[in-house]
Amino acid sequence: MGGPVTNLGYHASHEQFAPSALLEYAQLADDVGFDHALASDHFHPWSEQQGKSGFVWSWLGSALEATDLTFGTVNAHGYRYHPAIIAQGAATLREMYPERFWLAVGSGQLLNKGITGTDWPVKRERNARLEECARIMRRLWDGEAVTHHGRIDVEQAQLYSRPETAPPLIGAALSEETAAWLGEWADGMITIATSDHEADAARVEAFRETAPEKPVYLKAQHSYADTDDAALEGAYE
Repeated sequence: MGGPVTNLGYHASHEQFAPSALLEYAQLADDVGFDHALASDHFHPWSEQQGKSGFVWSWLGSALEATDLTFGTVNAHGYRYHPAIIAQGAATLREMYPERFWLAVGSGQLLNKGITGTDWPVKRERNARLEECARIMRRLWDGEAVTHHGRIDVEQAQLYSRPETAPPLIGAALSEETAAWLGEWADGMITIATSDHEADAARVEAFRETAPEKPVYLKAQHSYADTDDAALEGAYE
């Protein structure tokens, strides 16, 4: 009996590198055998020291054209992005590059979402908004004409250019509670590896108890450079 399939991906960190450099790095990752790439979607970098913040949706089209990688990005809806717009963007990429784009969704960080000046809700409310946005996007990808009034308003929206198959919606989780909840409706889970391996394993298990057949993506932080000092500097960034 074969075990679970493991593929390796490259993280395109838009907070850390210029978009032009990241395009080159994605091509190198493709050349040496990586299968996937995850591109961050930030308005601000995590720190001034990082100092970059390319717009991922402009970059993704170039990256998909320049490589054979499968790409995804982590996105939070209902704040600086309306779900109908993200549904359109994701559908366009997947129509041009079939089966090569997936979308991860999370509850967001104030660092990026606060630029619109809207109130920042508590986690429970952000999760409810996230699931509502996911339902809206799936309806649009199914070809529905969507009118919806709730935490998010949509009025007579319909996507006319759609891919043959909808982008998978992968949920982002940092806790066991969120992981179990995502298993109920997301197409997979993405989470971050930490120094607490037991907590990481418990988070994955919480998701798999609810959704044993769905994929899990683990983002592990590594710093590579020609010297130890340069790698350590990159890790601090």
